[in-house]
Amino acid sequence: MTEIHVRPATPADHDAVGALSVAAYRGDGQTREDHPYEPTLRDAAARAAQAELLVAVDEATGAVLGSVTFALPGSPLAELATEGEAEFRMLAVSPLAQGRGVGEALARACLNRARELGCRSVVICVRDFAADARRLYARMGFVPAPELDWTPQPDVVLLGLRYPLG
Repeated sequence: MTEIHVRPATPADHDAVGALSVAAYRGDGQTREDHPYEPTLRDAAARAAQAELLVAVDEATGAVLGSVTFALPGSPLAELATEGEAEFRMLAVSPLAQGRGVGEALARACLNRARELGCRSVVICVRDFAADARRLYARMGFVPAPELDWTPQPDVVLLGLRYPLG
C-alpha cells in the first residue's frame, strides 16, 4: 500500500496541483471545460500566496496525489471562517488516486493545523450532490452547519459543515 505524506506545497508542485484540481472537479461533475471556477482551481500559485496550500504525495514516487487550501479568517480565500475558526477549500484528489485515503489525509492535516493554531473549529462547505465527500466528512466527525449553507451561483448549492476542535 502506498504511504501518503502531507506537506506544504512548493512552487514545483503548482502545475501538478492545478491540473489535478481541475481533473478532480471535472471528474465528479462540479465543473466542465468552460466553467468559471476552473481558472481558480488551476492557479495553485495564487492560492499558495493567499493561504496555506498543502499537498499529499506518494512517498515512494513523490507524485502529487491531492491538494487542499487551508485558510484563516481575513485571508482572501476564507469564505466561511470567523474569528477562532479555520477552513479548508478546494480539496482535490487526482482521479487516479481516489479511494486510497488521500482526501482523508488532507482533511486530517487541516484539522491538525487548526489545532496547532488554537482554533476552536474548522468549517467547510461541500456540494449538495457530493455524497462520497459528505460520507467522508460525517465519518470524520464533521456536523451539518445549516447557517453556513450558501449558493454562490444559481446552479451551485454548498452545504456548510463544522468540526469542533474542543
